Amino acid sequence: MPLTIRKSGRLEDPGAELLAKGAAFWERYGRIALGVLAALAAAAAITFVTMRSRASAEEQAAGRLAEANVLYWQGEYPRSLELSRQISQQYPTTPSGIDAHRLAGDNAYWNGDFKTAVTEYRTYLDRQKKGVLAEGVRRGLAYALESSRQFAEAASAYEALVGRFDRESSGELLAAAARCYRAANRRADALRCLQRLVDEFGETGSAVMARTELAELSAAPR
Repeated sequence: MPLTIRKSGRLEDPGAELLAKGAAFWERYGRIALGVLAALAAAAAITFVTMRSRASAEEQAAGRLAEANVLYWQGEYPRSLELSRQISQQYPTTPSGIDAHRLAGDNAYWNGDFKTAVTEYRTYLDRQKKGVLAEGVRRGLAYALESSRQFAEAASAYEALVGRFDRESSGELLAAAARCYRAANRRADALRCLQRLVDEFGETGSAVMARTELAELSAAPR
């Protein structure tokens, strides 16, 4: 029986087919993948450089702020104020650059420039809203507002701080709020603060004077 040879298509090589598909996939998506990897590498490099730059800027700002603090505690308010402003302008996004606004406000306050103190305190609080230090700055802002004769705003600022410190301080804040309301010719609000002081913080030192003022203000003609 003769051997019958049937012609058929060439035998497919599974390995060759896989390689061909891989080559086609790379041709189609390889450049995209390389682009993504390059972008990720660039982003990582930028992040590293940025973080390193920020760390360096903070280190420099902290060093200069320490110098400004020394001047402040030595009573050199104008020099400390000038240096604090330089720090806040040169390193505006660093923690020390932000804190420089607080120090500038303190310097301006003790130098008698209450409007500048108000501006610097508010700038600080725009950037740093939470924390014990921020609460202290809010208290300083209230004092600066009162000293610059912005009595209504000062009274509101004092009242907003009641309960955020110890009870003795809360009594003092209510007494200050009443004082400012009286200066702003807001008698009813002054009475309200004095009454709250007596009712809620009656054991504090401020309550003794508040009782006297409450009686006088209540008896005074409207």
